[in-house]
Amino acid sequence: MSATLPAGTPARPLRVAVIGAGPAGVYAADILTKSEAVTSGALTVSIDLFDRYPAPYGLIRYGVAPDHPRIKGIVNALHKVLDRGDIRFFGNVDFGTDLTLADLRTHYDAVIFATGAIKDADLNIPGIDLEGSFGGADFVSWYDGHPDVPREWPLEAKEIAVIGNGNVALDVARILSKHADDLLVTEIPDNVYAGLKASPVTDVHVFGRRGPAQVKFTPLELRELSHSKDVDIVLYAEDFEFDEASDEAIQSNNQIKTMVGTLTNWIAEQPEDLSELTASRRLHLHFLHSPVEVLGEKTADASAPGRVAGVRFERTELDGTGNARGTGEFVDYPVQAVYRAVGYFGSALPEVDFDHSKGVIPNDGGRVLDAAGTHVPGLYATGWIKRGPVGLIGHTKGDALETITLLLEDRETLPAAPAPAPDAIVALLEGRGTGFTTWEGWLALDAHERDLGGRAADTGLRRERIKVVPRDEMVEISRGGVAAQV
Repeated sequence: MSATLPAGTPARPLRVAVIGAGPAGVYAADILTKSEAVTSGALTVSIDLFDRYPAPYGLIRYGVAPDHPRIKGIVNALHKVLDRGDIRFFGNVDFGTDLTLADLRTHYDAVIFATGAIKDADLNIPGIDLEGSFGGADFVSWYDGHPDVPREWPLEAKEIAVIGNGNVALDVARILSKHADDLLVTEIPDNVYAGLKASPVTDVHVFGRRGPAQVKFTPLELRELSHSKDVDIVLYAEDFEFDEASDEAIQSNNQIKTMVGTLTNWIAEQPEDLSELTASRRLHLHFLHSPVEVLGEKTADASAPGRVAGVRFERTELDGTGNARGTGEFVDYPVQAVYRAVGYFGSALPEVDFDHSKGVIPNDGGRVLDAAGTHVPGLYATGWIKRGPVGLIGHTKGDALETITLLLEDRETLPAAPAPAPDAIVALLEGRGTGFTTWEGWLALDAHERDLGGRAADTGLRRERIKVVPRDEMVEISRGGVAAQV
């Protein structure tokens, strides 16, 4: 894939800022450097990649479970792009505070927003704000060592409900139910290991509104559940319902066929008497359950919210089209914690219009639009902040290609930056004392984390790396300071 420049466009340097150093931002920068206009010599580009975190990779570092085998492949691909040296990385730089839109307009001809989506989508049911009710994305940030979340997590529940049937829901459920020692081969931070090690959990329940053929997770996510040691997977025959749309999907989609086949094999192999299951922990998969209310414990003060004591669901049935409708039958599950994993949601950016209903920057194919629906010259978007939190990593590449193609089409109409000198932005950041990090700084931090893992391996813990969590420590190591003692 390559983006092309319109015929006859005169060559001149193009300065581009990309806000967000996750896959969306890196792919956009990479596609621009490999565009026909650049490779033919008709255009030269200078690209700077900014991220609010000291380290690159965005959601790959802070949004994917540490026990995913595919992480390494994605990180390796992103590393190769940034390690070439033709794209500069500036970490620990926050758009809106460290850099304003006016700053970017001064130093760049075009700006691409690739800030993704990191917040939990809302689940508007009574009781969702009770103590013991959490967002799945927040939990992911904690176990991935996000620098801006608390180091501790209240893992006190024995029975837990996870609401959602996507990949994040399965990640959350798997990490909650998995024994902490089995995560030591990953990059899990020490504080996360300690928290999970002390968890008293015995049962984790995952609830989906529709049937097995309508789940939104992938075969890889499903198979990974069976790899957890001393964790039994529990399924329920009454949840296995297939309508005409389900049958059609199974026949026409190999991914759905694989997942349904896996689930039906599991339930066929499951003992009729569930008391025969011997694992110390159980992961229950429920389908055809729509959440109605999070139930609180009864307190002496009726006005006090209390803690989570259960979840009420309405049983659903498929309507022939693959959608679900309520049956009027309700069932309560006693749990002491609830995690909603019903999707991610984007965050508004300063001085840029935002669609609060969809959680995206309004855009037309990647061209950022103002409140009147008019393209704002020089502003673009890609990734989840452009199209919402849907699709896998592969979709992000096609998304970035579309955006870069439009940027190149607009080349002649872009507002020329008054100070496009590459060194000018460095002087600005240094003058403001931002404490920005660089690609060389990330290589130092990466080596440090691997070294920490190596030291742990000497004690028999087999750690590939130990992720550094505190932001100030990440910055200190990246900028060449003396690391805190371990």
